[in-house]
Amino acid sequence: MQTKADGTGSGTRVGQTLPGGMRARLRDVVAGLSLASMNIPQVLGYTRIAAMPTVTGLYTVLLPLLAFAGFGASRHLVVAADSATAAIFSSALEKMATPGSAYYMALVSMVALLSAAFLLVARLFRLGFLADFLSRTVLVGFLAGVGVQVALAMLRDMLGVSASAHNTLVQLAQILAHLPQASLPTLFLSVIVVGAVMAGERLAPRAPLPLAMVVGAIVASAALGLSRHGIATIGPIESGLPHLRVPYVAWNDMLALLPVATSCVFVIIAQSAATSRAFALRFHDPINDNADILGLCAANAVAGLSGTFTVNGSPTQTAMAVRAGARSQLAQVTFAGVTMLVLLFLTGPLQYLPRCVLASIVFTVALGMIDLRALRAIWRESPGEYGLALITAAAVVGIGVEQGIFLAIALSLFRHVRHSYEPHTMILRHDPLSGLLEPFDVQAGQETAPGLLVYRFCADLFYANSARFGRDVRLLVDHAPTPVACLVIDASAITDIDFSAASDLRDLFTTLRQDGTHVIFGRVSPYLRADMDRHRITPVVGTHNIHAQLHTAIAAAHAVMTSAPAHVAPGRPAP
Repeated sequence: MQTKADGTGSGTRVGQTLPGGMRARLRDVVAGLSLASMNIPQVLGYTRIAAMPTVTGLYTVLLPLLAFAGFGASRHLVVAADSATAAIFSSALEKMATPGSAYYMALVSMVALLSAAFLLVARLFRLGFLADFLSRTVLVGFLAGVGVQVALAMLRDMLGVSASAHNTLVQLAQILAHLPQASLPTLFLSVIVVGAVMAGERLAPRAPLPLAMVVGAIVASAALGLSRHGIATIGPIESGLPHLRVPYVAWNDMLALLPVATSCVFVIIAQSAATSRAFALRFHDPINDNADILGLCAANAVAGLSGTFTVNGSPTQTAMAVRAGARSQLAQVTFAGVTMLVLLFLTGPLQYLPRCVLASIVFTVALGMIDLRALRAIWRESPGEYGLALITAAAVVGIGVEQGIFLAIALSLFRHVRHSYEPHTMILRHDPLSGLLEPFDVQAGQETAPGLLVYRFCADLFYANSARFGRDVRLLVDHAPTPVACLVIDASAITDIDFSAASDLRDLFTTLRQDGTHVIFGRVSPYLRADMDRHRITPVVGTHNIHAQLHTAIAAAHAVMTSAPAHVAPGRPAP
């Protein structure tokens, strides 16, 4: 059942008798509790990728969550530990210090502080506009790819097998190779959890079922000793709140960390923007990418000061929050509050949580990120963009999240440039039924009227498409049934001409004038007129041949065609 963006959808059952605002806040608190039950164990798993102490995973969802809630704009984005950035810095830092050592932890925290500094620079230069290059098609493909990637990654813990690779396809190959060693009790428990969660989504979509299952699994694991039956659990975790301090790093190592932090920042901006935009579009929320960058800056700053590692906008955890019913950052604040209580009082019980229970819950969330309905809609309306969505999804799965995003942006820009390179071009002719000027495809042997061509070019003119403009004009002029006295250019879609295109146009128009063809522009905007003046096209065409309306340009053409034969170049018959 679809829930409205304000959280007052007909499917809501939490606090139904309370006022709307109170009901929405209560729903967010309950969503925050459910989010904590699923995500606290997950962020502990990321510490294995980061080669950091387990407790630092909890630190990523304490102060960083509060910092983003205070400075960020997105109502849905969950900022926490992330596998992509963890893989980036761990692979680089393990060559500089022993993983897990005190100096390694200082290097990791300094990467977070440097990332915060670079994000502040990005905010000052308002680089949030880069997210504008993420189309809805790319976002659908991105989330689908992340869903497949996360679902495949969860199979490892759901089966109780080992897989150490970071790449999804290599990891899947390792899982399949170790399939004979799969734990049957682990697999049995995973199937029960997946089936219960998927059934609960249909029968009671607003019930905090994942929270109940996590609590139930902890109780059952502690009472029955599931770890003795081959079911892996989270294990012991340190307790206590983090201490704020600036990490000490040698100057030479600080310089070596700059490219590592730069790589992390690119991933943070791209992935966080893609995630926040995807869910903002779903709920019709306003988008402020620059404010989100500031929130990410604050989150990474407090992460570095509290002794943990780089945080990022997580698509999986954001999807978990939305599925749990979160519609504001109050859910994330609740999540941080639960984390603080866990650090102070509940690290003991948490150690009994089976890993396969957590993996099964995340698996169902990952499947929900694959929006088949949106993919089908894209396929029906635009098969080309459907291919772009599939390429994005495949790239995320095959080569990684950050590479997939950048590839999708590059392909989107290429597709746009291709449209500009091969724009629609038309000749305007009188329709036999209506008698009005209607656009037709450019073909040899066509004319608007005897001696007259009205040509429309539907894109700005730049170095790559100016040759197309020239070929169309020469085709129409050279193969016109009647010698062309006037060429009227409908410039309604042209707002800009670059240096190279202007040079080509001057040569073309000079040749046409020498052959006795007048060139007249219609529907010229002030922006185009400024470019024509700057690039010296106006003197070639003539000021009197530039018009703001098309009908005045056509009238001027008729005046030329009915004037004395002196207007026609020698050797050409009068129109």
